[in-house]
Amino acid sequence: MGSATTHALAVTTTALGEASGVDLEVAGELFQAARVLGSSSALAGAVSDSAAAGDARRKVIADVFGPRFSSVAVQLLEAVVVQRWSSADELVDGVEELAVRAASVAASDTDLEGELFAFSRTVAENPELELALGSRMGDNAAKGALVEKLLDGRASAATVLVVSGLVQQPRERRIRQALARALSLVAAQRSRVVATVTVAAPLSDAQSERLRSTLSARYGADVALNTVIDPSIVGGLRVQIADDVIDASVSARLADLRQRLAG
Repeated sequence: MGSATTHALAVTTTALGEASGVDLEVAGELFQAARVLGSSSALAGAVSDSAAAGDARRKVIADVFGPRFSSVAVQLLEAVVVQRWSSADELVDGVEELAVRAASVAASDTDLEGELFAFSRTVAENPELELALGSRMGDNAAKGALVEKLLDGRASAATVLVVSGLVQQPRERRIRQALARALSLVAAQRSRVVATVTVAAPLSDAQSERLRSTLSARYGADVALNTVIDPSIVGGLRVQIADDVIDASVSARLADLRQRLAG
């Protein structure tokens, strides 16, 4: 990611925070805009051309999306295109990021992180599903319909929207990578960090709360816990937050002991 894109993302995230009337309809329109821009190199190139005047780029957005999108979505897209981006592809990524963040804002009372994580685990455990959702050969609209069918009654409308939006524009990404990125964006929008906790058996509510409190104090932010059950670690737990790994599992201790005995 170039420095221009980093700055542009910060500005557009601020614009989202200042916008009023951000709902799931707006988030859905932003996902649609990302698909339109991603499918047209000419259009994406026109609105990412820093040599063109900002007003000219805003006019392109108004002409293309104004007749069918809400005013809030159009204003947010205009905020995107007046920024300088390192490439047209990164502008498209920026619109998709804005869509994910908008869904997070619109569904602030929904456990969006937990639902995205649960679906990513489902995908990880089903290679055929991962192939169906991630294949470049499949029809993107059909992928979106498959997601809606799989998650109907099992996840919130916000999660269905985000996952459907991601699978309809894979852009050379594995679906699990896209889901992980979306999860981190939702957490960032809510000023949280995400901890993936691997345990041999489910934690009690009290244990989860103690762990969350400990991690929050250590990282200086609210922590969302995503739990993975893996009997192979025997006992204890393993915690991963971004690139940090805290391995207090019995299996890790046994492995360390074996290594010491062998050495």
